[in-house]
Amino acid sequence: MKFAISYSTADGLDPDRLVAFARHAEDCGFEGLYLPEHVVLYPGARHGPFEFPPSLPYPDPLDCLAFVAAATRRILLGTAVLLLPYHHPVVLAKRLATIDVLSKGRMRLLTVGLGTLPGEARAIGVDFGTRGRRTDEAIDVLRLLWEGDEKGVSFDGEFFGFEDVTSYPKPHSATHLPIHVGGSSRVAARRAGRRGDGYFPGGALAPEERAIQWELARTAAVEAGRDPGALEYTRWGSIGMSAEGVEALAAQGVTRLVVSPASAEPEQQRAEMSAFAERFALRDGG
Repeated sequence: MKFAISYSTADGLDPDRLVAFARHAEDCGFEGLYLPEHVVLYPGARHGPFEFPPSLPYPDPLDCLAFVAAATRRILLGTAVLLLPYHHPVVLAKRLATIDVLSKGRMRLLTVGLGTLPGEARAIGVDFGTRGRRTDEAIDVLRLLWEGDEKGVSFDGEFFGFEDVTSYPKPHSATHLPIHVGGSSRVAARRAGRRGDGYFPGGALAPEERAIQWELARTAAVEAGRDPGALEYTRWGSIGMSAEGVEALAAQGVTRLVVSPASAEPEQQRAEMSAFAERFALRDGG
């Protein structure tokens, strides 16, 4: 089992606090640091029972991760989730590869999702109903650009198209960056199996539905001619969870657990992270 941690900017974006958090996570032995994304919010924006305060700060996660990379040495950089249909993949391919090169190969926990706020899609000029197809196409474009050589690559899709273009720099010592698929639906699970390097489902799912979705991801991988055993399975967890709880998740096929501090106070957050690291011997490699 691998263990990562997420960072919340709900209390504002303080660069010193972000760096201190990332450095402590790295010192504790956490594998990676995750940040979320929303491009815009608006009054009444809601996901299920949760209504987003319009002033809730959501900084650009990739800019933040590049900032973190410059202040750390080892910790991997992740998103949960990057709203892929709201990014042009030609531009995004270069941004992601640049961060990966500058961090010496640490932009490796990219998780992408569709987004759930119709007003966010409207503000960006994206038809909300096309998010899934745009995401599928964008994943294909990202990989094509990363894998292309100096002769150039071409793409002719519903949303994106180009002829004989090259995109450099390439990811650091890799053909392409892993792309994990996030979501809480069976469609997302199938997308993960067909196109993703892993599946990262949302938190509010019943155990039976989780099992169904993970099996759907593996079945979709087989149907696409891919190795289901190569899929990583990431889940949210509690920073206070027990060893028995982690063992139960591992028995379900989970390969990575992402936790969040329960406290909003920096000193208490560091204490929670240290206690978790001690409980699971993260400093010793887990």
